[in-house]
Amino acid sequence: MITNQLLHQLLVAAVFSLLGLVILGVVWLVLVKILPFSLRKEMEDDQNIALGIVLGSLILGISLIIAAAIHG
Repeated sequence: MITNQLLHQLLVAAVFSLLGLVILGVVWLVLVKILPFSLRKEMEDDQNIALGIVLGSLILGISLIIAAAIHG
């Protein structure tokens, strides 16, 4: 009985984790499409550290929102 509950909880956690990753990927693709410059060029070639910090913060913020929405 306990193993069935544990397996169910693990399955639910895995599904929500995958759903969160898919949503985060979609947000990243939308961000790449709407920005008027190349993120890769700015961060790799131009060494734009400020852009990296802003994008990292944006990803963390979106991840927290997704986690809160999934958790309830």
